[in-house]
Amino acid sequence: MKFNSDTLATQLKRGLPTICLVTGDEPLLLGEACDALRAAARARGFTERQVFNSERGFDWQELRAATQEMSLFAEQRILEVRIGGSGPGTEGGQVLAEIAAQSLTDMLIMVIADKLDSRSLSTKWVTAIEQHGWLVQIWPIEMAQLPAWIERRLQRAGLQAEAGVAALIAERVEGNLLAAQQEIDKLALLHSGSPLTVDNILEAVADSARYDVLQLGIAAMQGQASRAQRILAGLKEEGVASTLILWGLHKDLQSLARAAFGVSRGQSVDAAIQASGAWRPRHAAMRQALSRLKLMPLRALLVDAAQLDAAIKGANQRDPWLELSGLVARLSGVRLTRPRLA
Repeated sequence: MKFNSDTLATQLKRGLPTICLVTGDEPLLLGEACDALRAAARARGFTERQVFNSERGFDWQELRAATQEMSLFAEQRILEVRIGGSGPGTEGGQVLAEIAAQSLTDMLIMVIADKLDSRSLSTKWVTAIEQHGWLVQIWPIEMAQLPAWIERRLQRAGLQAEAGVAALIAERVEGNLLAAQQEIDKLALLHSGSPLTVDNILEAVADSARYDVLQLGIAAMQGQASRAQRILAGLKEEGVASTLILWGLHKDLQSLARAAFGVSRGQSVDAAIQASGAWRPRHAAMRQALSRLKLMPLRALLVDAAQLDAAIKGANQRDPWLELSGLVARLSGVRLTRPRLA
């Protein structure tokens, strides 16, 4: 069974699986999903917990043996397996697939992993867990959804907020859900029983924006020119390499160009985006970009990216950061004159 973190609470009311894989790259939501599973297990009498970290040199036979041995006090147990970015490897994948297929009793196997790509999600061990247990995928909260997410969290904390408060918090903690939750917890202590105002937020909420290379492309594709330039400035201030920023933008431009080519051949926009191979959370932003950018302008942006790559490598006299700003602006929909080659 496969679902996301939003429906986990509903599923937990119906029961527990014998094995569950929780995967995603949003630390707050990943941690909360795991906490919810542990709490549900404890409520059903799972009092013993054993943790395995699949670091280099980890013996997967230890996990296999743990699933076969009796609890010292015949209690229900949680076996928690934490997998790093490299995955479980061949042996680990085989062990997990075999464990998933077993009819285990008095046991919950929790497998916790970083975000798995589409190739990893189709491996034998993941499909075995999905078939015999639960696959819980943690999706990031898009910027457009963040104010509503914060509004729900404020209500959960017992806080009443005037219009604009959630949007202001979202702007201040841009993309950083952990910082958003920390600020909400702080506001609950400072303003319990009193309505939250915009002035309260301006005074209390730190600027905790987490500038992210991948967020830059989304902001630009959505036509949010000012926000995209702010993210770019933040990345530069944080010391992020211009090559990494260009990599992210070039990847989005390639996906857009492939989708625009499909549209030019008669495909629907949704079908073309799907065929482009872009990551699903970027599809909505791509639709917005394709509503104003056709194939030829996108090819021109790819030429700009190639010239920018040359500037980064010192092959021309252009300022890479100035060129990055121009590329981001053009992708955002700002009309700029393209300078002649030096």
